[in-house]
Amino acid sequence: MLAYIVRRLIQALIVVIGVTLVVFLLIHLLPGGPARAALGARATKAEIHNFNVANGYNRAIPVQYGLYIWHLLHGNLGYSYKYNQTVLSLLETNLPKTAVLVGLAYALSLVVGVPLGLYQAVRRNKFGDHAVTAFAFAGYAMPNFWAGMLLILAFAVGLHVLPAEAPQGATVGAIFTDPRALVLPVVTLALVNFAQFSRFMRSSAIENLVQDYMRTARAKGISTGRVIFRHLLPNSVTPIITLIGLTLPIVLSGAIVIEAVFNYPGMGLLFWNAALKQDYPLMMGVTVVVGVATVVGSLLADLLYAAIDPRVRYV
Repeated sequence: MLAYIVRRLIQALIVVIGVTLVVFLLIHLLPGGPARAALGARATKAEIHNFNVANGYNRAIPVQYGLYIWHLLHGNLGYSYKYNQTVLSLLETNLPKTAVLVGLAYALSLVVGVPLGLYQAVRRNKFGDHAVTAFAFAGYAMPNFWAGMLLILAFAVGLHVLPAEAPQGATVGAIFTDPRALVLPVVTLALVNFAQFSRFMRSSAIENLVQDYMRTARAKGISTGRVIFRHLLPNSVTPIITLIGLTLPIVLSGAIVIEAVFNYPGMGLLFWNAALKQDYPLMMGVTVVVGVATVVGSLLADLLYAAIDPRVRYV
């Protein structure tokens, strides 16, 4: 197990280095270079030269990359000239609010998707199975921004039961002062994963239903509910753990659009506004953070296998 953890940590480190290398190269591929992107199209040659010297962009590329890594290790993700703040300070303010949105969406997807996947497996090829499958595929195929606008039209404009705009606030506590305003963005973002969780759970449960331990449990006269929740569920939920790690980048990218649709003051909206304002340092900083979060999520998902399923042994 220890050898596997070490190998996975090394692999994760290599991927993170690859992410930083791609972001570093993208910075230098910007039209006019980093100086022009930061100072704007009206900057003079003297201003660009001074900017390059001050930030080390006049040095050799390997030296610049080494300095870039050194700054990242010390928490320096760059400086947003549009907001006149460091990228780290902007992320410290907005990242927790996005974490709340993503966490609630994941929780809703799991609470709804896993039981429905079990229900589909037990009632496979029946009307209920087909109905849930149709609903799941419709949600999976629908673009999240379109789903968000439909929910706004239905519940905010039509029924007037939920606000169309997400809660506004500078802190996580301020976000929770209006929980009703969280419903639509959370539900919209949850649709990204609901279909995948239910389909994976259905397939895994159907595979386990024909195993010997299930036939033995039934032969002992154990009740159906106990067989499902004490035997079928624990042995079928393992693929969901990996799916959580793999879908993290999808959810984070979806959060960018959802936050823009509902004007949710998180990291996604920050990235959206940075793209509109051509705030490249902020965009690159957010990209690095999302890349690292994706690697960490995948690593934790792999390591949780052994903790949940005692049959799994890493060598």
